[in-house]
Amino acid sequence: MLGTDGNFYGTTSEGTASGSSGDGTVFEITPRGVLTTLYSFGGPDGATPFSALTQATDRNFYGTTEFGGANDVCTLDIPGCGTIYKISPTGTLTTLYSFCSQSGCTDGNYPFAGPIQATDGNFYGTTVYGGASDQGTVFRITPTGVLKTLHSFNGTDGAYPYAGLVQGSDGAFYGTTSEPGTGDGTIFRITTSGLFGTLHRFTGSDGSLPSFKLIQGTDGNLHGTTNGGGANGEGTIFKITLRGELTTLYSFCSESECTDGNLPDAPLIQDTDGSFYGTTASGGADASGTVFKLSVGLAPFVRTQPTSGKVGAVIRILGTDLTGATNVTFNGTAATFTIVSTSLITATVPGGATSGKVRVATPGGPLSSNLPFRVVP
Repeated sequence: MLGTDGNFYGTTSEGTASGSSGDGTVFEITPRGVLTTLYSFGGPDGATPFSALTQATDRNFYGTTEFGGANDVCTLDIPGCGTIYKISPTGTLTTLYSFCSQSGCTDGNYPFAGPIQATDGNFYGTTVYGGASDQGTVFRITPTGVLKTLHSFNGTDGAYPYAGLVQGSDGAFYGTTSEPGTGDGTIFRITTSGLFGTLHRFTGSDGSLPSFKLIQGTDGNLHGTTNGGGANGEGTIFKITLRGELTTLYSFCSESECTDGNLPDAPLIQDTDGSFYGTTASGGADASGTVFKLSVGLAPFVRTQPTSGKVGAVIRILGTDLTGATNVTFNGTAATFTIVSTSLITATVPGGATSGKVRVATPGGPLSSNLPFRVVP
């Protein structure tokens, strides 16, 4: 992930700073390729940090480890049931929570996906196992480490949520389940208070195994991929409204010998050109996978990085064809800015600015941010 300092941050699920066999690392790498290992896990503090990181409004990074932690009661490959951790940009790690702290692991275990920070400042995520029926949970955790289980899956409403959550523009969270008990997987909705509902049940013909995180596009709809099913049984790209109306945008293997790819194995991203990008695990000219672009007519936009800040903070604005920009506003309040490159503008959050969309006037027309920018005290 791109940090607020312009460097990239990520995890390895194995290894240590010395390169020997170990329980994984958190690293920083500059755009020029200078890598720094920020932390090496050792088991009691977590093991196998498979998920991506989230940078919160406090500028620290938050993530999960699949295994490890304080509670050595699980039966998976590595002792421990997983953790949620915080790590500073300089590498100071704090374990916020060790799963299976409750009898029978009713608080969850094996958090495969990373947490997200919601607009209320808390973090929300999923565990693959644990809960009342040992089929996974949705949880909330405060920045100080107080965890609450919002929902336990029981098979009839979904099971084993490998994917993380996305917070929609309506404030609710959306996610997927992909395991047996519900046919070919589900898309669900849950509120901050734990009110849960199944939004869609896949049947195979419209896709199956929606194993990856959803994203909300600039059209307000949720977009994602399924690893199987569809018209050709090889996976799909879909969109679904917040009301649950699903449309299959593309079925893979629609070309002879699957030269368009099949078995999409990663979540989508929406680029600032308006198009969606992703990968397939197989197919293509050499049957070794593809990188694809799907255009559905959505307009270009800009993305602020980060999505919140105080008055006086310098914010990065990412976009396409930004050269020649003449004006930048934060919810209508003009800001001072500098054009760094065709894809980057830096701007200072102006005095009097309030939360809302960031807009950039360019020779090609006005561009609006995909998410509202939050002005924090």
